[in-house]
Amino acid sequence: MNFSLISIDISLFLIITTILFFIGALGLILNRNNILITIMSIEIMLLAVNLNFIIFSTYLDDIVGYLFVLFILTIAATESAIGLAILSTYYKLNNTIQLESINKVI
Repeated sequence: MNFSLISIDISLFLIITTILFFIGALGLILNRNNILITIMSIEIMLLAVNLNFIIFSTYLDDIVGYLFVLFILTIAATESAIGLAILSTYYKLNNTIQLESINKVI
């Protein structure tokens, strides 16, 4: 039997990316205490959008979606690196990374 991605319907992939996106959105909505989980939820949402770009680029046989994926991955990696650097510095100063204590400082 020949299993290829073309034989699988595109709606299955879109359902998977929608579920991933809503998992990330629920992580943002339900979690208001830990900033690491917030950053991970944003990353899950960005990866779901990237997967959508890849799916539609493959489906439409277009390269523009792949270019958007490269740009989004670059931005996501930069955002994670800068966010974690700020968090590690904040943790060294205050010994906590809870969002409630960060809001008190601001």
